[in-house]
Amino acid sequence: MEQWEYATFKYKTGGFLGGKIDSEEFESELNRYGSDGWELVSCFDTAMSQGASRDIIVIFKRRKSF
Repeated sequence: MEQWEYATFKYKTGGFLGGKIDSEEFESELNRYGSDGWELVSCFDTAMSQGASRDIIVIFKRRKSF
C-alpha cells in the first residue's frame, strides 16, 4: 500500500494591506520543494478583512520513503 507524507509551507505576503508577493522568491520556494520530490496539492490565501495581512498556504505531498 502506498503511503504519503505531507508538508505545509506558509508564505508571508507584504505590502501595507498584505497580498503582495515577490513572484521570483515564491517560485524559487516552489521549485525547491519540487526538486526535493514534493508535489503541489493545494494553494490558497488566508484573506482577512480590516487590513490584516494575508499569507499564502501551500500544501505538498510525496511518497513516503522507508
